Amino acid sequence: MGKNNLSAILPMPTIILKKEISIPVIRGENHVPNVVPTVKYALEIRLNAEIFIEVNCDSFNYKKLTFGIIEFHRGNKLFRIVTFMSWFIPVNLRLILYFKMLLNVMRVKFLRTKNRFIFLSGLITMLISQDVFEGYTLFTPGSGGGGGGGATTYLKDNNLNNIQTWSHSNGAASMPYLIPGDEPGWENTLLIYPYRVNNPTMESGGVGGAFESLTWDGDFVWGYVLSNTNYQHHHDVEPLPNGNVLMIAWEKKTATEAYSAGRTSLNGNSLNQMWSEAIFEIQYDGSGGGEVVWEWHLWDHLIQDVDPGDDNYGVVFDHPELFDINLGNIGGGGGPGGANADWMHLNAISYNANFDQIVISNHHHDEIFIIDHGTTTEEAAGHSGGNYGKGGDFLYRWGNPQNYDRGNNSYHIIGSQHSINWIPEGSPGAGNFILFNNEGNEALEFAPPVDENGNYFLEEGQPFGPSSETWTSPYMSTPMQGGAFRLPNGNSLITDCDDAVIKEFTENGTTVWSYTHSGDNANIARAQKYPLDYFDNIDDTILGDINGDGTLNILDIVSLVNLVLAGDYVDAADLNQDDALNILDIVSLVNLILGN
Repeated sequence: MGKNNLSAILPMPTIILKKEISIPVIRGENHVPNVVPTVKYALEIRLNAEIFIEVNCDSFNYKKLTFGIIEFHRGNKLFRIVTFMSWFIPVNLRLILYFKMLLNVMRVKFLRTKNRFIFLSGLITMLISQDVFEGYTLFTPGSGGGGGGGATTYLKDNNLNNIQTWSHSNGAASMPYLIPGDEPGWENTLLIYPYRVNNPTMESGGVGGAFESLTWDGDFVWGYVLSNTNYQHHHDVEPLPNGNVLMIAWEKKTATEAYSAGRTSLNGNSLNQMWSEAIFEIQYDGSGGGEVVWEWHLWDHLIQDVDPGDDNYGVVFDHPELFDINLGNIGGGGGPGGANADWMHLNAISYNANFDQIVISNHHHDEIFIIDHGTTTEEAAGHSGGNYGKGGDFLYRWGNPQNYDRGNNSYHIIGSQHSINWIPEGSPGAGNFILFNNEGNEALEFAPPVDENGNYFLEEGQPFGPSSETWTSPYMSTPMQGGAFRLPNGNSLITDCDDAVIKEFTENGTTVWSYTHSGDNANIARAQKYPLDYFDNIDDTILGDINGDGTLNILDIVSLVNLVLAGDYVDAADLNQDDALNILDIVSLVNLILGN
């Protein structure tokens, strides 16, 4: 090929990453590049004071990914520089251990030899056999049926080797979690395991009743049972940064209580009951057990437009922050455990530490809700107070706005969903939500309309946005549970519960890792993958522990009062994380100490 203008040769500068990538030879002389006829991928080369090799790569979340191999020839000597983005090379390939690198665009300066520029980007083949994220995958298989019997939790590497296992006498209610211990390192982590108690007081799909905290070696540290006349834990738990644990629970209501709250029918429920929902925050009591330090009840945030004589009477359209008590049916006679009065069937809970918010998944009505965790228990029962001034009312809801008489069926985007969670910082899509959409047979990601302070936007008379999802996975189907989590390299870990299959997909839908658990009727509720260095460092700061003695007491209150009076600021004293110290922080600290 003769000397040509490069822009004419490569009008569409893109490269598609496959398992094997070849970069063509490019030579430059007298400022004019030549490209060999074997060009398979389009590149953009700018010859000026610097050279840029730009690659548009949809396989990764960064749209402009850059790399280059530069060889400088001077006489018989060869100088080679190889540069790659750290996202580009999975850790297990170890192709270029001595280069970490480069931000978003690779820059290479020419080597000037008199009046000639000689640039050779030599032919290279990168064997990227799999763009797998390096980490350990945690899950607990079940054996189908009602979830009775024992179970084993596995922590596996990408080669399916067992890094650790934990044995349990009771089957899992949902998925387990690993949290940091007092010291860095995997061997110091704690396993939080939600499980099914032997004789639950209410029974339906996902029934649990308790969780336990175990050491790396399986020793019991503490636990809590929530299974009594009025409340029964089910499905998920959520460990908090302060070591406390959130639990979802059914809350039993009698027919009399339901009708008094404006419910018009129990749909012939054989139990003559209605199970609402509640959330409890459990704190370790230092003696192997726990105590409730905060709670939220859906029953405090209902509305109905049937009986003007009830306190919760109102126009549903005007109150998206409340839930219509007359939506949906009450339980049924089928499923694990027989008859039940399960109304909502919450099945997942996740926490956002930056906003101090909780998100929950309402299976039966195809919606997710966000509430303020920065409330006292008293505020959580009302409609004002907390970080966002709305008490325990919904801050945001999404998935099926017809539940609050807005939008139309085109806004009904999810159905029977599970595994709602915030995409964490450091992962592509951070701040968005990802979930498993069971009726859609896929995982999906969506971007909520939220500002940097955690306030959600809602146009007058309109449903909460967005009106469509941001990303969807390839087809995966499961009639029960199911999981979806975003990984730091942009891949997503998706669990097909019913078939006990875990798959890792790239952003463009390529399967790069999978695992199937064998056994009759085997299932896996959800699975998570933790980065290899996830527990290398721990933050052992206790919010409110101003004097750093490891406990919250009157001395911290005195210290906080002095800081407020002096106009000084210490991050550990900013209980509500509003970047200011004032009476609100003092009240929050007092409530923490008193256990409210």
